[in-house]
Amino acid sequence: MPFLGQDWRSPGWSWIKTEDGWKRFEYFSHNLGDNINELGLEELDNDNMENVYMGDVCEVAAKKRKKDFFNNNTKSQFLFQERWIYVQKESTRERHGYCTLGEAFNRLDFSSAIQDVRRFNYVVKLLQLIAKSQLTSLSGAAQKNYFNVLEKIVKKVLDDHQNPRLIKALLHDLSSTLCILIREVGKSVLVGNINIWVCRLETILIWQQQLNNLQIPKQVSNGTTLSDLPLLMQNNILYKFTDACDIINLGKATPALHVLSEDRQLWKKLCQFHFAEKQFCRHLILSEKGHVDWKLMFFTLQKYYPQREQYGDTLQFCRHCSILFWNDRHLALIFKDSGHPCTANDPDSCLTPVSPQHFIDLFKF
Repeated sequence: MPFLGQDWRSPGWSWIKTEDGWKRFEYFSHNLGDNINELGLEELDNDNMENVYMGDVCEVAAKKRKKDFFNNNTKSQFLFQERWIYVQKESTRERHGYCTLGEAFNRLDFSSAIQDVRRFNYVVKLLQLIAKSQLTSLSGAAQKNYFNVLEKIVKKVLDDHQNPRLIKALLHDLSSTLCILIREVGKSVLVGNINIWVCRLETILIWQQQLNNLQIPKQVSNGTTLSDLPLLMQNNILYKFTDACDIINLGKATPALHVLSEDRQLWKKLCQFHFAEKQFCRHLILSEKGHVDWKLMFFTLQKYYPQREQYGDTLQFCRHCSILFWNDRHLALIFKDSGHPCTANDPDSCLTPVSPQHFIDLFKF
């Protein structure tokens, strides 16, 4: 029969957790100094022989220092920077608990994703959706990470003068949400002090003012410009655009581009890209000459139906492993890396691109 009580012969060994695993804490060995340096504690006094539980004290102190480090350096340090996470929706025998939206936002490396031009719009859209409906569901650490990523985005736009319109829309939605939360304090659950949210709102207002005062310098180039290209090539470039505002703004550059931006076939292709033909019949608009006014139809349909989203790169979800991850195409081509530890015979057949809305829906239980 096993002995379940405390051993009467000694209080037992003290153990500490290191990078190589659990090691026994030896009071009078040469490894004592290494263990203390690793835990960031002062040297023990050889005359102090009374504390036989020094191993527990070291472990508690190490946890406290690690916690204080993350709390004081949240603005510059991130707890996790991982390429993939396991999306767990319920407890099993092998895994306990479940993965939340805030945990996924913390662990996936969104801070580096905004530096990739293919993923920038994707991250901005995800932040906008979270600002509209999921901001209060984030934990305190996730909220800090959210505003840290947002600060990096604003600084990037102010430095390179690209995509200011997207960030203005994001800050507008976020400021509206914060105004409602602060005004109705007590009716909704807020993580953190109300003064923190007021400071965040003031910071957002400052960012909005900076973006409104942003002056994009005129670039002087001695090489070939868009206006120097043949009209056919300029027309082909316009047909690659999927944003109506970009087409209108480009049409203001030169008279030739203005004529190309008003082409009926261009707006017809744009309507067919974003909306279905059944939706055309419900909101058919004719011009004075009896032709379909595709440009006016686009902005009419935009009020009633969501537009089709298109991103250069998105998160991927493996249906076989239930893993959400960033897929690096360069590594996938060179090393045949699927981006996560997949056990399927054909990992590519199990992948599903995850839109920003789908990302949020994954964590609705």
